[in-house]
Amino acid sequence: MKNLKTLLFIALMSSLCLTAQNSDTKKADKQFARFEFVKAAESYKKLVDSGKGDPYVYAQLAESYYNIFSTVEAERWYAKALETSQNPELIYKYSEMLKANGKYEESNQQMEKFASMRPSDNRATAFRKNPNYLPKILEQGKKFNVQDAGFNTPQSDFGGTMHDGKLYFTSGRNDNRKTYGWNEEPFLDIYSIAKNSDGSYQAATLLNNNINTKFHEGLVSFSPDGNTMYFSRESYFEKDFQKDSLSNARFGQLYLFKATKLGSDWDTVESLSVNSQNYSVKNPAVSPDGKTLYFSSNMPGGYGLFDLYKAPINADGTIGEPENLGQKINTEGQEMFPYISSNNTLYFSSNGHLGLGGMDVFYTKEVDGKMTPIRNVGIPINSNGDDFAFTIDEESEEGFVSSNRDGGQGSDDVYAFKKLQPLCDVLITATVLDDKTREPLNGASVSLYDASGNKVVTKTTNEQGIAEFIVECEQDSELEVVMEDFESKKVQVNGTSEEELAVQISLDPIEELIKPEEIVLNPIYFDYDKSNITAQAAFELDKLVQIMNKYPDLVINATSHTDSRGSESYNQRLSQRRAKSTQQYVISKGIDESRISAEGKGESDLKVKCGSNCTDEEHQQNRRSEFLIVSGGPEAQK
Repeated sequence: MKNLKTLLFIALMSSLCLTAQNSDTKKADKQFARFEFVKAAESYKKLVDSGKGDPYVYAQLAESYYNIFSTVEAERWYAKALETSQNPELIYKYSEMLKANGKYEESNQQMEKFASMRPSDNRATAFRKNPNYLPKILEQGKKFNVQDAGFNTPQSDFGGTMHDGKLYFTSGRNDNRKTYGWNEEPFLDIYSIAKNSDGSYQAATLLNNNINTKFHEGLVSFSPDGNTMYFSRESYFEKDFQKDSLSNARFGQLYLFKATKLGSDWDTVESLSVNSQNYSVKNPAVSPDGKTLYFSSNMPGGYGLFDLYKAPINADGTIGEPENLGQKINTEGQEMFPYISSNNTLYFSSNGHLGLGGMDVFYTKEVDGKMTPIRNVGIPINSNGDDFAFTIDEESEEGFVSSNRDGGQGSDDVYAFKKLQPLCDVLITATVLDDKTREPLNGASVSLYDASGNKVVTKTTNEQGIAEFIVECEQDSELEVVMEDFESKKVQVNGTSEEELAVQISLDPIEELIKPEEIVLNPIYFDYDKSNITAQAAFELDKLVQIMNKYPDLVINATSHTDSRGSESYNQRLSQRRAKSTQQYVISKGIDESRISAEGKGESDLKVKCGSNCTDEEHQQNRRSEFLIVSGGPEAQK
């Protein structure tokens, strides 16, 4: 778990039973209880070196390193503790540290053990449903360009909220503050920073003393009009805390505040009504319309350590009753750092959903009152470290994310990114089968068309009859399948937000189109008063070409018909042009002219005799082409 997001936004106690404490561990336990994890780790390590290590000490040592995201050491001591312990949460954290260290196979083995011990845990059920999730995340492609933001320091820097041309972020760079025992860095303050025209940043400016105190301040969010800033701060400033009688440690909460803009500065700081001495509220995020405040909290009634909530912002600025976002979003782990973009996509960080290690950034969106599947944003936004505080301008497709990944300037750093590809996509798995044998068809040509009818890509099915395509979420598309000796087919694929969509396409043998006296294709319709071959007509005529290529002795008479509108003589001429266009298309595909004749029938043989009361659909049925067998074909070969 990352040090800064935890020290700033969570009051954490050890997951182990404290009955294992003794006089030897008293000093280390006191440091641990005060969240002085650097010192606690040193003290527990001294106990191990002096031969006083036991499962409790190993686990506390692992937890200390876990809380400062020292993943290698945490992995080592979790492994040691689990030699004689079967604590499910320790196993889960061990799997997280293994994953953070790139040991994916070993991580999955521990997740299997965790899932067997807690089969009803959402983290376990998600893993059981998708145990091979890691390759899918890694292989979905890099959809962002990510780079150091350019203003990071050796201390923690995180967040990235743009407002009025300035970037607001949180940092431990203020050396005038006392250091915090958790990570031996200064307490956190809120800064703003302006960008120069060449892309570099000016010096960061500390917000005024109405906002920053000697305690921790956290991330900020702004109302749409820019006149209200929401931010988090430790409750110590309000003199709200509890004191442990044994360790003398003070335990506070995280509160949310709002400040009002006064000229070019901030004033009138108010505590929000959602605050409580009994739990923390943190990570404020205002919806684009300014009517809803999203935040993270460990208030009673949630599903895990921290859950995401939303509450209405009333017209008078007060905050209404909080509502949990539900178990689809919230897990037994931690869900934090919500952000609502201009297109109402909810981005957040979690260590409970399947990810790459530590906290990953995920996203979802409400559609018709339901949340779309929770999706991992993928690399390089996410890493095997902790990735959080994601914000994005959906128009410029630029934004910021914070991370404690390897290669940064400090324990947490701000990274700027540019989106390169659509974030939300769907994997379409098309399986092509022989309709009679139900066997997969290898070598079928499958073409993907977009909603405008443009061909995007063509692929060939493999031995399993499968061709796969990636399309953008909620975008309609069409699959066209062509296979020698089989009737071609087109299938409409409705847009969806599901991560994967299976489409099965069964093809009939081409002989199914050959009847004793004619070739029965889907209707070759023409537009009103037109004789040109349309794309749909060409698709059907290609089936005729395929049949004529298979049976070289087959001779066809193509007849064309019109509806009853227009004069009889005009319709006769129009139908002859249509028949001729049909004939010419078939000839253009390499069929000898002698094998296909063209005859216009005009309105002499209406399919639907509806007189002057025909509907548009009935008129269209009358505008048709038919293909009569003159000689040859399969019957002649018997």
